[in-house]
Amino acid sequence: MPFIVDPANIKPMIVAAKAKLRAKNPDYTTAFNAMSNSINAEMEEIIKLRDAGQAVVPELSLQQIIDGEVTEADRGLIRKRGCVVIRNTFDKSQAERWNQQAGEYAETNGFYETPDKGLDKYFSALQTGKPQILSLYWSKPQVEARQHENIARARQFLNRLWDYEHEGKRVFNPDRECTYADRIRRREPGDNSLGLKPHIDGGSIERWLETEGFHKVYRHLISGHWQDFNPFEAAYRIHTQEISSPAVCSMFRTFQGWTALTPQGPNDGTLQLIPSARVLGWMFLRALQDDVAADDLCDAIAGRALQCTPEWHADVLKGLCSIPQMEPGDTIWWHPDVVHGVEDEHQGTGYSNVIYIGAAPFCNKNEKYLVKQAECFERGGSAPDFAAENYEVDYQGRADLESLTALGRQQMGFDQWPDW
Repeated sequence: MPFIVDPANIKPMIVAAKAKLRAKNPDYTTAFNAMSNSINAEMEEIIKLRDAGQAVVPELSLQQIIDGEVTEADRGLIRKRGCVVIRNTFDKSQAERWNQQAGEYAETNGFYETPDKGLDKYFSALQTGKPQILSLYWSKPQVEARQHENIARARQFLNRLWDYEHEGKRVFNPDRECTYADRIRRREPGDNSLGLKPHIDGGSIERWLETEGFHKVYRHLISGHWQDFNPFEAAYRIHTQEISSPAVCSMFRTFQGWTALTPQGPNDGTLQLIPSARVLGWMFLRALQDDVAADDLCDAIAGRALQCTPEWHADVLKGLCSIPQMEPGDTIWWHPDVVHGVEDEHQGTGYSNVIYIGAAPFCNKNEKYLVKQAECFERGGSAPDFAAENYEVDYQGRADLESLTALGRQQMGFDQWPDW
């Protein structure tokens, strides 16, 4: 269920929450300073690799995953960096077909002629012009990509990077996926309207205010035992309550991600990451320090993305990196706690296009979301977490129930898994 806040009472809530959190560890400054030293050493390691032109984001191929050739060292590095590129998740020709089909779907249905698109106001004030992120969820290429067995294999691997058992019980099933319908990006060369400042999705002020879920996720940070904080511990993550807002993900995702439909790399208006899974934990402690006003959480705003800003988070922003060159069919994945953004300008010569597809394993929290999403799918409405723009209700060529494979029906919640 959503976490409810009274807009007129937010500042007193923040004051009270910070006082309680500080009281649980009166030595909160010592803990923060110690974690800062560790994070700074990690950022220096990243900067050294980045500036030397060496790989920062780990890379695998889907075939390595299928053949069982991923080493424990590989897994450890992915957990440390909180991100990974999986090459050749799809055949290049397949990704190129999806790119063409997605473009035709938008064009023939008049998407660009629809007025008053409220695109990404949640993140930033975009310039007017042709939209670059399309609020489309149910085109056939999107549905086909989400239910493809190749991406199912990739997500099983990614889910198993998490500690998904707690006190003898599974928090989620790593081998079963729930579809989380997201949008597509079609970014033109020269576009400078889509730059997104470094941020984290999935909650802002509720991370400090909401006690039943988030405080248990961050319990080691709160107690001062920051070394014990494990970003890949799934316990309690399925109990977090987010403030309801357009584009706030209310599902539990083990990884956010997208599939490249066109070649793209640094300076092509593409993704940037601070490749560390621990940064959000550091940001949590940063907001409790004495140089931050009692009614402030480093400028976090209810119902918005959690910004990583130069004023408060310069120590980690220095580690921001553009992702490596991507080819059609490659996928990029990042932990939901990883700070990410989008380059301000597309300086390349070709379109920078993607389908957003993350990993949302089967669990109680996600199962509930599927019920709402299934209804949206059947009528062509916008996905539940997003603004109810509902462009696709009358679109020709939209995916329907017949477009779903057996696996797709299970992932969408229309059919039960064999041993439900």
